[in-house]
Amino acid sequence: MHDITENILELVRLTSTDLPPDVEASIHQATEREEPGSAARGALETILKNVELSRKNSTPICQDTGTPIFYVYYPAGWSTRLLRQQIEAAVVQATQKAYLRPNSVDSITGKNSGNNLGGKHFPSIHFEEVDGDSLTIELMLKGGGCENVGAQYSLPNDALNAGRDLAGVRKVVLDAVYQAQGQGCAPGILGVAIGGDRGSSYYASKETLYRKLGDTNPEPQLDTLEKRLVEEGNQLGIGPMGFGGKTTLLGTKITHLNRLPASFFVSVSYMCWAYRRRKMTITADLVRYE
Repeated sequence: MHDITENILELVRLTSTDLPPDVEASIHQATEREEPGSAARGALETILKNVELSRKNSTPICQDTGTPIFYVYYPAGWSTRLLRQQIEAAVVQATQKAYLRPNSVDSITGKNSGNNLGGKHFPSIHFEEVDGDSLTIELMLKGGGCENVGAQYSLPNDALNAGRDLAGVRKVVLDAVYQAQGQGCAPGILGVAIGGDRGSSYYASKETLYRKLGDTNPEPQLDTLEKRLVEEGNQLGIGPMGFGGKTTLLGTKITHLNRLPASFFVSVSYMCWAYRRRKMTITADLVRYE
């Protein structure tokens, strides 16, 4: 097993400073939809200028560089213990180089570790062994503002008249968007998980955010619902940063899990416009970032 700390460091730098092409293209399209001279269009134009400067100068897209969430898909024979050590070493170096802001704070003492490490869950690292000989690491940087407006619902929800079906899912997801208003740094992207228990449901809702904005859900019912939620979310008039306008959501991604008969959870992970997620694949000596 090679030492890939430098490769992981580059993944962190790219994720923090270079917005993915599909996200940037979506923001450009949203800008054209807004009225010239409006606060909404002005906010999106400012976002795009910031994206350009961040890429040019290798500086963070947002001052809140968020929780680093790694999904590691590794071939048989690789050591997850060593991979964790190398990921943590890369995170420390990324903090020293200011690609990441020191964000890891002890919940009891309030002390900042200063290097973005802390206990077993900061950064957040998930491992899965896969077939083949390629190692893939996906990274998402999830800011605190958008994390704060995530939501979880237990259906049925009498207050929203939401039953245990996709119609009920639609109602609670739109409620989450409405309750967030502009606080999640809209326009946002939603990761939605239907089912599971409370923990696995939230886990899956974040996992689905690694999908590209322009992809298609393989399940037709869910694909239809994803598109409908974006359309109806944009009719709420919340708009970029809550300034009003036509663009409250850039996308919605939905997955589902088996559940106990007694439970029906719907978890909504809200991602801000600074949709920072990137992927690195290593096959033999070839390293590819996307």
